[in-house]
Amino acid sequence: MRKIGILTINDYSNYGNRLQNYASQEVLKSLGFSVETIVNDTKDNSNKNVSIIKKILDLKGRTFKEIYIKIASKIWSYTCKYRTQECKNKKVEAFKNFTLLNIIETDYSISVDNIPKDLINRFDYFVTGSDQVWNPTFRRFSTIDFLTFAPKNKRIAYAPSFGLSEIPTQYVDKYKVWLSEMSKLSVRESAGSEIIKAFTGRDSIVLIDPTLMLTKEKWLSISKQSLFKPKNPYLLTYFLGDVTNENTKKIKQIAYENKLQLVNLGNIKDRNTYIADPSEFLDYINSASVFFTDSFHGAVFSILFETPFNIFDRVCGIPSMNSRMDTLLSTFYLNSRKWDNTITNNDIFNVDYSHVAPILKVERKKAIDYLKEALH
Repeated sequence: MRKIGILTINDYSNYGNRLQNYASQEVLKSLGFSVETIVNDTKDNSNKNVSIIKKILDLKGRTFKEIYIKIASKIWSYTCKYRTQECKNKKVEAFKNFTLLNIIETDYSISVDNIPKDLINRFDYFVTGSDQVWNPTFRRFSTIDFLTFAPKNKRIAYAPSFGLSEIPTQYVDKYKVWLSEMSKLSVRESAGSEIIKAFTGRDSIVLIDPTLMLTKEKWLSISKQSLFKPKNPYLLTYFLGDVTNENTKKIKQIAYENKLQLVNLGNIKDRNTYIADPSEFLDYINSASVFFTDSFHGAVFSILFETPFNIFDRVCGIPSMNSRMDTLLSTFYLNSRKWDNTITNNDIFNVDYSHVAPILKVERKKAIDYLKEALH
């Protein structure tokens, strides 16, 4: 049986990352391949000065009260660092257990400075994606994400994301070379396709995220109920960026007026939900009365589970990370789910999903056709 090695982000604390890794594996397996995710242990090489600048820019446009709340939160995290670290460790452990049960990973790891000489002979193809593997400002970033260690004919891109609408100037020349040397190119958002066209002159197909390739039934088969999930109806939130004080008040008001318990995933102050693993994440979204989030994969699973949801723009300074969300909502004609577009209580809780299934059918076929051609 021919074998594929997946190169992605090995993040044992991010729901979207673990679930897209699982989905990529399952899609490629369905095409008759043996699939392994190669553990990439390249260390974070981000510039600390850039990180400091980003933090400063994050404060631009904030009110004094919002800045005060942010600083107070940082102080809380510092004063409770031992407790928060214990909580983070438990979450990582839960994610690793999920991975062990559901994702086939190599029993070795590679890095820029440590690539086995015979690695290219162990696999017939290498697939990079999906996730933000081509985002130069996000976590560790290296030539491995462009599969430069492998022969060109073995380099396949499966719906990777740049995460950004523009590539920082210092990376442009490198991107032009790395992208031009890929055998097959696909991306997850329209902005990414435009970047590839501008850098290489090549056309690239925009594919849905692998998580959308699996059915609701498939996802629910690996979901499980948390011991801490409310028995009564609840409003679920999951934010990766900050939430303004004004929006926090509105969310609490909506929960109160509709007699919903408020459940916050991703908030370390809510320990019992913070340590939920990816299987529990799926169940939380499927069972929610409504879901508020700035997470791309939060939106994906809301669509698959037909859960009412509202999308908030990610508060993350510069550059914008909203292009992939815009592509997702446009693809499924769900731009009305943006928080700024919802006005009434009826808008928030009622979503027409009747048109989604036909679109999914077309988009899934497009992805399968691309992969069959790439992996001929």
